[in-house]
Amino acid sequence: MLKRIAVSIAAVLICAAIAPVRAEIIEQVLVKVNGDIVTKSEFEARQVEELRNRPELANVTPNSPELQKAIAQVTPELILSAVDELLLVQRGRELGYTLGDEQFKQAVDNIKKQNNLDDDQLQVALKQANLTMADLRRNIERTMLVSRVQQVDIMDKISVTEEEEKAYYEAHRQQFTTPSDITLREILLEVPQDARGVNVAQDDAMKEKAEEIRKRVLSGEPFPKLAGEVSTSPSKANGGLIGPINYNEIAPALQQLLDKMQIGDITELLRTQRGYQILKLEARTQTKVRTFEEAREDIARRVAEEKSRGEMLKYVDRLREQATIVFRNDELMKAYEQALATRRRASSAAPATAGQ
Repeated sequence: MLKRIAVSIAAVLICAAIAPVRAEIIEQVLVKVNGDIVTKSEFEARQVEELRNRPELANVTPNSPELQKAIAQVTPELILSAVDELLLVQRGRELGYTLGDEQFKQAVDNIKKQNNLDDDQLQVALKQANLTMADLRRNIERTMLVSRVQQVDIMDKISVTEEEEKAYYEAHRQQFTTPSDITLREILLEVPQDARGVNVAQDDAMKEKAEEIRKRVLSGEPFPKLAGEVSTSPSKANGGLIGPINYNEIAPALQQLLDKMQIGDITELLRTQRGYQILKLEARTQTKVRTFEEAREDIARRVAEEKSRGEMLKYVDRLREQATIVFRNDELMKAYEQALATRRRASSAAPATAGQ
């Protein structure tokens, strides 16, 4: 919570860009939800927080097309989230949840610990972020109310059956599979090239040299020693060692070759784009699949999370239907409706959770 209080240079640029662009079309109060409001400054802070995490915007100017495009892209989902949050906060207050002084103190202590701040440094950070301690308390309380409502009204009412767990396991078995790792050693003899390509005589000479080196390996000379002496690959510094490499990341042709090899086997001479290569299979781990029982706790958590996302959307929609939501800006209302329509389409298209 509040991992980065201070506003970065990029965030300042974003804030400078947002305000002039929207000053003429957005009033101070953007939307009222059952009497509570989302203000212009509050919403711009959400835009800044969202965009400050995009490295591609680090050096943009306030009026750059890239920044304006990014603002337009994030605005629909952000205004929808802002309204959703207000609905949940209001529900939390209806249920009587509050942030006590001791809870607030603990939250502030956690912020200071996570950010390595003392009291004075916290005050400086808040000032840099244009926040007061009262603002911080409101933010923490809002987060607490939303979390509490989600837990009590949604998560605590979700149950996961064994049938759902087994169906999820079968449908997502790959998630519980650790692929094999391969460790190799290589000797590479690079064939010189110029603007006209490879000289045939040089290629033949390097091939002959590589064949001789392979014979030396097969006769018992240590592969790492030879790699360090003759290889032109950077791996020579480690005795030709490559890996471990995820088996699934290896080219199919090389997979077929390695599948036929035992630990310690040496490949035939391989022609690559760079030259002639000799590989040794140094080590291989076996593919491991967690059994249903081994993964059951993880499965139950994932199924519950999937179900909670769907139930959360239904829950907020019920609150939305009962709410009075009044926009003070047509452009922002269109953005809100666009995001809501997109969410509902995605929800209706998503496959039902196993067992439902």
